[in-house]
Amino acid sequence: MTTADRVARPSILTVDDDPAVSRAVARDLRRMYGEHYRVVRAESGSQALEALHEIKLRGEEVAALLADYRMPQMNGIEFLEQAMDVFPQARRVLLTAYADTDAAIQAINVVDLDHYLLKPWDPPEQNLYPVLDEQLRAWAVSDRQPPQRVRVVGHRWSPRSYEVRDFLARNNVPFRWHALDEPEARCLLTAAHQDGTTLPVVVTAQGKALVDPSDAELAAEVGLSTQPSAEFYDLIVVGGGPAGLGAAVYGGSEGLRTVLVERIATGGQAGTSSRIENYLGFPDGVSGGQLTERARRQAVKFGVELLTTRDVVALERRGAARIVRFGDGTELAAHTVILATGVSYRLLDAPGLGELTGRGVYYGASTTEGPNCAGQDVYLVGGANSAGQAAVYFSGHARKVVILVRGDGLQQSMSRYLIDQLAAIPNVEVRPHTEVCGGTGEDHLETLTLLHNKTGETTTVQASWLFAFIGAAPRTDWLDGTLERDERGFLLAGPDLGGSPPGWDLERAPYHLETNVPGVFVAGDVRADSVKRVASAVGEGAMAVTLVHRYLERS
Repeated sequence: MTTADRVARPSILTVDDDPAVSRAVARDLRRMYGEHYRVVRAESGSQALEALHEIKLRGEEVAALLADYRMPQMNGIEFLEQAMDVFPQARRVLLTAYADTDAAIQAINVVDLDHYLLKPWDPPEQNLYPVLDEQLRAWAVSDRQPPQRVRVVGHRWSPRSYEVRDFLARNNVPFRWHALDEPEARCLLTAAHQDGTTLPVVVTAQGKALVDPSDAELAAEVGLSTQPSAEFYDLIVVGGGPAGLGAAVYGGSEGLRTVLVERIATGGQAGTSSRIENYLGFPDGVSGGQLTERARRQAVKFGVELLTTRDVVALERRGAARIVRFGDGTELAAHTVILATGVSYRLLDAPGLGELTGRGVYYGASTTEGPNCAGQDVYLVGGANSAGQAAVYFSGHARKVVILVRGDGLQQSMSRYLIDQLAAIPNVEVRPHTEVCGGTGEDHLETLTLLHNKTGETTTVQASWLFAFIGAAPRTDWLDGTLERDERGFLLAGPDLGGSPPGWDLERAPYHLETNVPGVFVAGDVRADSVKRVASAVGEGAMAVTLVHRYLERS
């Protein structure tokens, strides 16, 4: 075997802090797999991660990761979670003692564990090799080709360039960003016969140049589904946040022909969260993007169609069918509809901020902007969990994170665990009784004017980054005159309709999540008086599907 062949072999990495056990695992692995795989041994999680990074830089592959659960500083689950970012296709096996089987169950949620092995595994011919043979076979047939990256050329402070980056990131499309002043950006523009006056320019993995594309054009070129495969479905879910994804997963898993329609990307506001730590079954927390991607994969597994960049502008009852109309004039029909459109953050009403949106002023968290904030001050407006989660994330990049709260503090609207976390982060500051009353800047945000609403005193601070997390405006204007809403625009359903609403033609009253139009249900934040939490939204999505079944059975 030549040196080149040996270097090209994929690796099996094993990590155990007990040197004797580590050597024994490596010995058994080399004996069985040494001809075709390179066995790499590490005695700590950090050492193993360093080895993975070296393998990555050499352009080699890792087929399997075997990690001991009980390791100091970084246990096996924590290691596997970080290793996923380096080699997401590697098969993940946790080595546990009998007493640690609960940890293995936890790992299934946290790191999509492929298998767990009880120690000791002697004899390996019976307890180790059959398991690893299966994992290596699964790895060998998986699609391990590194994704070809989309490349985006744009201006750092261009709102549309930001929107394109955010759209690609939220839809899990790998891309590389090139600022206009980079040499590589100029090369790409020249190759695309562009002079940089119209931006952004998106170069697809196939080499096609898109000049300032719309979201729909971009989605179609990067492989996202935008067109339904049928004209009629059992269930249309409008909105791809936690409630919509919950409804889609349960609808598909229970045999309903289901299509989910989303304007931008699945996940909604929750999908932009850097870390959700109070969601059931994830004791170590999970990012909104990670949770969303798992839910999306579940929905697809159950046959759900996912349509992006489709804006629903009207809802109509046409006999037994329920019709949704898109912004381009096309229609889609189904027996039932679940509305899970969520809410949007309220815009800041202060002079100078409107024209700086996307140029230093942002609504909601954007993890794509985190590295760009390095060494600078970041200001966040809002006191709910979304603002707290963003503060934790940005504190890892920014020099200082300042949370501006209109009231006395965070206690009224933020979960206790987040308040405690923020109190322990030295570069996070909370300013109560403070509002933003103005902003200035040429091509991007440069200063903010802050008002202390108790004393009336104003202060001007240097700032390039402002993220707002205030209010909850439901996206329901398009339903005016069709569905009953409360004074703030939230949809009324079930008992909140006060019995049989006007025009109701059934003998029964509306079901719990049913609107004033039979067969049209609502779930999640857009429902009046709903609990604004990810878990409750998912639960309502599932409950709505149960009511859809009841409706279909009795129609």
